[in-house]
Amino acid sequence: MKAIFNPGTSKKALTLMDNIVYSTVKDLEGNPLELKLSVLLQNGNSEMRAAVGEDDPKEDHTPKPALVWIPGGGWKGCDKNLMLGEMTEFANAGYVVVSIYYRSSAEGHYPDQLIDVKTAIRFVRAHAAEFEIDPDRIGIFGRSAGGHLAAAAAMNQDGFDSEECSGYSSKVQACCDMFGPVDIPALMEVEEKKFSDPNFRWHKVEETHGGCLLGGDPATMKERGAMASPVNMVNPGMCPIQILHGDNDPLVPVEDSSERLYQKIVDAGMEDKVDYYVIPGAGHGTREFFQDATKELQIAFFDRYLK
Repeated sequence: MKAIFNPGTSKKALTLMDNIVYSTVKDLEGNPLELKLSVLLQNGNSEMRAAVGEDDPKEDHTPKPALVWIPGGGWKGCDKNLMLGEMTEFANAGYVVVSIYYRSSAEGHYPDQLIDVKTAIRFVRAHAAEFEIDPDRIGIFGRSAGGHLAAAAAMNQDGFDSEECSGYSSKVQACCDMFGPVDIPALMEVEEKKFSDPNFRWHKVEETHGGCLLGGDPATMKERGAMASPVNMVNPGMCPIQILHGDNDPLVPVEDSSERLYQKIVDAGMEDKVDYYVIPGAGHGTREFFQDATKELQIAFFDRYLK
């Protein structure tokens, strides 16, 4: 068989750059630890450049807005690329997706994780030209524990900055928090009610995800957890935030987390800075969050503030 096939040229090629060291820190035992990120973007025909020394002439290398992806996993550590396959829609929409690894709760206690996130944001700005990023248009998004850290970074508060890439800002212009535990003491109280169940996986507050994140004296965990909770960080300098949460979440009940964050923002007179969507029937990270319609909603939100 012989035929003429014309696929057109509307779709741009994606390139993945992996294992880029953005920070060197120490773990809880004082050992050096390299933190890495990956970058997914429309970057022309990378294999063509390697083979013939030039790019497809149709490619456009204009700087793009970036989205920093913060993985979840209960702050226990999660491969930065585990959900990267779900990020292609954002890259195809013209965003540079930067997915990061941050210190797990076994490698550092809060605020180490927020420090890592803010360092990654500054690194992205410092290397914006290398990754075809517009440094003035950086958003952040994450799920579960990553949603908590994304929301904390979205508050754009001073502090929690390391000396790495110190000449650059760690502020972001838009955020999407997907079912993040943004009120840590409330999460602990939900879990404490289950301690009497012999089949429950935890029986002490220090064993919980939040307890492992905070470390230290169990007697002060709730007090310190309150300071680590975005519900208590709301301020006029925060960026616009989109919140997505299922009303059937058994791990992070919506009324104990996202509902409280939304109400805090509204009470502060900044309802114009928050879009809050409750997804009926959705659990903790169930497939409703990765449907095309959900991603279209997220992309439309980021487009509003970053394009």
